[in-house]
Amino acid sequence: MSEPKHIAVIGAGIAGLSCAKRLQSAGHHVTVFEKSRGAAGRMSTKRGESERGEGWQCDTGAQYFTARDPRFHAEVQRWVSLGVASIWSPTFAVFGTAPNTSHGYRDNESPQRFVGTPRMTAPARLLANTLTIQSQTTIQAIQREGAHWRLHSAEHGIIAPSFDAVVLAVPAPQALPLLAAIHSDFAVLAEQIRMRGSWAFALRYDEPLALPFQAAFVNEGPLRWVAEDSHKPGRKGSCCWLLHASAEWSEAHLETTNTEVAEHLIAAFVALGGRRPDAWSSHRWRYADSEKPLKLGATWDEQQHLGVCGDWLNGGKVEGAWLSGLNLAEQILSSDT
Repeated sequence: MSEPKHIAVIGAGIAGLSCAKRLQSAGHHVTVFEKSRGAAGRMSTKRGESERGEGWQCDTGAQYFTARDPRFHAEVQRWVSLGVASIWSPTFAVFGTAPNTSHGYRDNESPQRFVGTPRMTAPARLLANTLTIQSQTTIQAIQREGAHWRLHSAEHGIIAPSFDAVVLAVPAPQALPLLAAIHSDFAVLAEQIRMRGSWAFALRYDEPLALPFQAAFVNEGPLRWVAEDSHKPGRKGSCCWLLHASAEWSEAHLETTNTEVAEHLIAAFVALGGRRPDAWSSHRWRYADSEKPLKLGATWDEQQHLGVCGDWLNGGKVEGAWLSGLNLAEQILSSDT
């Protein structure tokens, strides 16, 4: 890969964007394919307008991110300097006793928590703004043709032209069917991962709630996390609270109607001191997080020119996703001889 190559990156979440950005900066031609309308993946924000004509927004996916690795910390500081991220310092509460397992939630993270501004999608949009992204394109198959790769999409059929290398930056359950036909070793990695769902509810209020906290870890009942989204820096519009159901409860109720789920989660929030909202909106994440993410960073087959990255390969979380994409890009570039 000594000459500039055309590389396809499938998935415009933070891992795919991180990988694509680094490869493009090194001189390669990169096209990112995304099944949704825009970039950001699980760094998602829902927006709308109230009956009174006021706008509202709520981060329904990742709630914040921390930066421990010096490389990611430097990137986050760049985001802060450009106005697309800021420190968030809410007053926390913890409800219930967290068991000594990965399912428990407690306020033991880095004291610096960052959020995208004016919404969580902002850092991803910054990374995407100089990339070529083909949205609303669902890649259904990847086929080897000689020394190149051919992509097939649900919406457009065969993608032209072919590609010199392919990067998969999607959740493990979405990567598995693509890998099964082309790379058994990578498929085995994806098959190991059990990803868990999560119900997310945005609650809108015409008047702010008078609670003694802006965010809480919840270790009992159906909830795992609640936060006053409108308290985050850069937010405008109506008061909004975000409710995340626990992985266990969500998995047991993935096929329950959102109206039924709302009754359970809103009742649990009222029990924490909240009140019933003036309006609510829901989102069902089928692949919210990995039960036991791997710690490989990323994986690259130099012979096949095929790579895989994502938070499920690198410990989970936003930082893990960004570092996984960077790790894969560096592996690709190191084979560029």
